[in-house]
Amino acid sequence: MTGGFDDLLAANAEYAADFHYSGFDGIAHAGIGVVTCMDSRIPPLEMLGLKAGDAKVLRSAGGRVTEMTMTGLVLGVQLLGVRRIMIIPHTRCAMAAMSEDALRAKVELAAGKPAGYLPISVIPDQHEALRRDVAAVREHPLIGDDILVGGFMYDVDTGKLTQID
Repeated sequence: MTGGFDDLLAANAEYAADFHYSGFDGIAHAGIGVVTCMDSRIPPLEMLGLKAGDAKVLRSAGGRVTEMTMTGLVLGVQLLGVRRIMIIPHTRCAMAAMSEDALRAKVELAAGKPAGYLPISVIPDQHEALRRDVAAVREHPLIGDDILVGGFMYDVDTGKLTQID
């Protein structure tokens, strides 16, 4: 497996040669926390006009607020300067495009192994799931009433955000 990452290590060497983020403190200097999907079509900082050091970005399949992303949000709010939270799923998401059985079957076919144990949690209604996630964050006892939480849909074909909640 050695050599399988050479292209990425070479790109990193170029990046490190001109690295200018040394000394950053890890605080979200724009006070923003973002939960979005792992989809590579979503550039979280760029789409919001932010730069490195401005936000805490948490990704999950479907842009859902999971136990781990909620932990990240709490840490962001309590320790890292997050004052506004955006939850941003997107259009044409695979997690919303098919049933749990169909998606699991695709995984099993690709892997050549059973995946019945894998929690996939498809999203039958993205807007309803987004409203529930926004409510869960707003109601979390360690987030606080002074934190602004909003739900948005990102359109992967236009780059536009629409506020849903």
